[in-house]
Amino acid sequence: MSLKFFPSVSPSAIALGTAFTHGTNLLLSAPLFGSLYDRSKTIDTPEEFIKSKEAAGALAVWGSSLIGSAAKTYAVAALLQSTGTITQKGAIYLGTLLFAISTVPGAFVNVFAEKRPLDYILAKVVSELLDTVGLAAVLNWWGTRPDIV
Repeated sequence: MSLKFFPSVSPSAIALGTAFTHGTNLLLSAPLFGSLYDRSKTIDTPEEFIKSKEAAGALAVWGSSLIGSAAKTYAVAALLQSTGTITQKGAIYLGTLLFAISTVPGAFVNVFAEKRPLDYILAKVVSELLDTVGLAAVLNWWGTRPDIV
């Protein structure tokens, strides 16, 4: 497979989108980082803190969120560019379609099969709305083509 089939995307758009998506993902991870902060206050030495399970968990969440954010940003930017989307309205439509195919089925499973709490489902839906519709709007506003930026 050749890389020429992948659309080129502006590095600044990838950086901005990664920061945006990573930030929205960390909103859901706030309880994890809160427990990490509480644990850090009770530990005497930095070495002991680094070896704690809270620190390892937080590092894993942070790292996977960063890598996933970059991949999602490139994918959305490539879709915007490949479809020729130039208006905010079009970007919002594209983001809504991405939301529908990626989040709606899981939300139905969470509501009807797993019977998760409503606040959990609402937090996931809002986060995914920001990750899809918000990301598409931000990337379209910024510009995804390397020749424009």
